[in-house]
Amino acid sequence: MEDPLLWMEDLNDPRVKDFIIRENMRLREFLGELPERWYPEIKKYYSLPYLIKASITTSGYFKLYRMEEEYVIMRDNEKIITSKELGENIIINNFYVDDSGKYLAVSYSEGTDEATIKIINLSTGEVVDELRGVIGDIIWIDNSYYYVKFYRSGKTPDGVDAPATRVFLRSHGEERMVFGEGIPTSHFISLRKDPTDKFAMITVSLGWSRSDIYFGPLKEPEKWRRIYGGNFISYPIGHRDELYILSYEGNGMGKIITPTRTVIEEGEYPIEDAVLLGTRVVVNYLKDASSYLSIFNLRGQRLSVFEFDVPGSVEFLDTGKKEMLFRYTSFAVPYRLYRLARDVELVESAEIEGEYTVTEDWAVSRDGTKIHMFLVSKYGTQCSRAIVFGYGGFGISLTPHFYPHIIPFLEKGGCFVVTNLRGGKEYGERWHRAGMRENKQNVFDDYIACLERLKSLGIKTLAWGRSNGGLLVAAALTQRPDLMDGAMIGYPVIDMLRYPKLYIGAAWIPEYGNPDTEDREFLLRYSPYHNLIARNYPPTLIYTGLYDDRVHPAHALKFAKKLREFGAPVYLRVETKSGHIGASQEIRIRELADLMAFASKILEL
Repeated sequence: MEDPLLWMEDLNDPRVKDFIIRENMRLREFLGELPERWYPEIKKYYSLPYLIKASITTSGYFKLYRMEEEYVIMRDNEKIITSKELGENIIINNFYVDDSGKYLAVSYSEGTDEATIKIINLSTGEVVDELRGVIGDIIWIDNSYYYVKFYRSGKTPDGVDAPATRVFLRSHGEERMVFGEGIPTSHFISLRKDPTDKFAMITVSLGWSRSDIYFGPLKEPEKWRRIYGGNFISYPIGHRDELYILSYEGNGMGKIITPTRTVIEEGEYPIEDAVLLGTRVVVNYLKDASSYLSIFNLRGQRLSVFEFDVPGSVEFLDTGKKEMLFRYTSFAVPYRLYRLARDVELVESAEIEGEYTVTEDWAVSRDGTKIHMFLVSKYGTQCSRAIVFGYGGFGISLTPHFYPHIIPFLEKGGCFVVTNLRGGKEYGERWHRAGMRENKQNVFDDYIACLERLKSLGIKTLAWGRSNGGLLVAAALTQRPDLMDGAMIGYPVIDMLRYPKLYIGAAWIPEYGNPDTEDREFLLRYSPYHNLIARNYPPTLIYTGLYDDRVHPAHALKFAKKLREFGAPVYLRVETKSGHIGASQEIRIRELADLMAFASKILEL
């Protein structure tokens, strides 16, 4: 199938550069002064401290925050390093620290997946090593460390085509590959150690629906062996006499097992995550996409339940020998950091003023499946104009989170709707599989049903999705534009016949399907880029980043141009200083101000 806009995949083509400049100017003219009105209101909430990560060491808690104007890594209340010290427009993506708190690995970039990783000896302040690439899962052993490298292009040392991952052991600038030889393309490796420092726990995943677990002595990678896995997701959660595993085998709701027995059976609600803490198993369950914790002993007997005052999300941050840290967030709660040792205790939090209401509603999809929605509004406000957010893919559950730019929108009388579509894992692995590959149309039907439900209540709707959620909104736009008063499509995957050939797109084949096989038939049926026709489309804002090295910007550029050719009221925003995973606070706030300016103009808020 000939693509007349193939030239737009070359970001160095002068025609592409001119197109981006013209489209950015056109958006500025359309939005006028509105972004400047939104900017200070969004900055107020975006500048609140936000805890991203925390790690337990013998010398204190290490924590990564997004602060008012920079990213900061702290040890308890001591500032260790900031993004401003690393350069302009830098964000700190991640960090890793050894158990003693002596060595710190800082991963940073300008919003790209490709990052620089500095290894710092905190006792001397010396940078003792530096890496570049997509690097993760750094684990220290003595004066050496393991790390996992994701190959985006080329071949691995053992000759396997990218995208692929391998594990290396590195010491004093020298390294060798220690795990992954022969593991095929599009497989991901994650590496963890148990809190006793004795064992390595490795998960090898093909896409987001199957995995295998390897296990062995931490210091002897040649003895790491496959011990469990199959055509389902599973991963290790800890070791005490035997390995404990969270497995989605069976009905896909999640159960805790060892190689010899079932510890906690599948239940009514899906398991989002679990960890082994000493002689207890801590399980994060989802009930209609909201978290609650159950704590069990090693015989599977429930000891206690910990619930939250409003629907929210829990993320386990780190687990030590005697304690664990987890973060809770909700639509109106930036974060709360909890410690679980003997009991659950609040360590710190960031709170906002104002009263907000979280209600729940249901839509009915085309095949009769009930679809859950959160509706968030300012207390006492009747919902009449809504931003409707969706994702529906890769087993990612859309649970309640804090969106800084949404609070000013709520204050102006708008409401925010979050849809729990198939393709996520809000209702277990079967829910995920019902929205992947040849079942992807279910996701679009679910979202369309939510829009229909809101329309039946007399609510004006602006559809919003990002990344895979951008695919969602683009597909819904091509299928049922009449249900939207407007759309915002961010960093999207849109050309479903070309996506594996652009950047790391081949890694998503297990989730979407392969257009070079018979999968092409079902991909072509919904591919937004190939299903545009001349019809009435609502005002649409497509936005991307020139340095997005995960989802190629051409998806957005080509879709915008094709919509324009059909006379659609489409606008394009291309951020020229960042990529897929974010940007410095100033750049990010400016982007969000543009989004909310567009939303408020379309919804007449």
